[in-house]
Amino acid sequence: MADKVKFAVVGCGHIGKRHMEMIERNPEAELLAFCDVLDKSELNIDSKFQQPYFTDLEKMLNDVKGIDVVNICTPNGLHAEQSILALSNRKHVVCEKPMGLHKSDCEKVIEKALNYSKKVFCVMQNRYSPPSVWLKEVVDQKLLGDIFLVQLNCYWNRDDRYYKKSKWKGSMDMDGGTLFTQFSHFVDIMYWLFGDIKNIAARFEDFCHQESTDFEDTGIVNFEFVNGGIGTINYSTAVYNSNLESSITIIGSKGSIKVGGQYMDKIEYCNIKDYVMPELAPINAPNDYGDYKGSAANHHYVIENVVNTLKRGDYATTNALEGLKVVEIIERIYKLKETK
Repeated sequence: MADKVKFAVVGCGHIGKRHMEMIERNPEAELLAFCDVLDKSELNIDSKFQQPYFTDLEKMLNDVKGIDVVNICTPNGLHAEQSILALSNRKHVVCEKPMGLHKSDCEKVIEKALNYSKKVFCVMQNRYSPPSVWLKEVVDQKLLGDIFLVQLNCYWNRDDRYYKKSKWKGSMDMDGGTLFTQFSHFVDIMYWLFGDIKNIAARFEDFCHQESTDFEDTGIVNFEFVNGGIGTINYSTAVYNSNLESSITIIGSKGSIKVGGQYMDKIEYCNIKDYVMPELAPINAPNDYGDYKGSAANHHYVIENVVNTLKRGDYATTNALEGLKVVEIIERIYKLKETK
């Protein structure tokens, strides 16, 4: 591919606008069109985005020639069906997390991608954060020895300031649950580092979101890793006023690590046999949503990865199978609600 990679974006909320901005900044990318169900006047779109605007994805795909990639930035419950529609029109797909709300839907996306020889890039931008890159190197090099215990803690604030602004957040069919919308990035990091899990047990509570969501705000999950060791995920969006912590603690036979901070962005503890901690690159700030904040603003790396993969034969940082596995793990955790 000698020319610029040509993108179209569907879903123009905060994340969709960020995708558009990162496409515009990349010298080898071009934004051809964007789409949302709202009237353009309601989107608060910067005047610099003068590309054709649509309120129907299928019409955009039919009318705009030359699109290489469609970025899906819509509510969670639409990700799989819109990915399938884009793939059916022979476009590559960049899909925001989660890839879908059910493993079966993700399987349909992968089948369609294989049928048309197209790529699906799943957005898990926390993989690009320097602490995450460093963790991956440490684990892959087996510097910690045998893994005994992994503890993932995710304690955030999501109150009416978050849910009242949106018609879909908090609904079971479009949102899917706290692990899908808030913490799938961190489930992805855990899976990326340590692989699949088994023998899951969990407890869920809804302490203060009965009026704003269809699901739990707090959970405690424990399990075994298929590759050895045990793990826990402790999470809550019932934290008062502001985010508290996103952290991972790893205990192995040759050392221990804790990466903490509000967004898993600080090395709080590192004690590994015969190892000197290197100086890491600075992190990017978290996505800023005004009243609350989210995961790291690393979307420029996502667009760069798409360009490098399509133009230079690189590989997707988070491929469709990995996206499916994160959905499957969360779905298996949530199935335990049905057995209570």
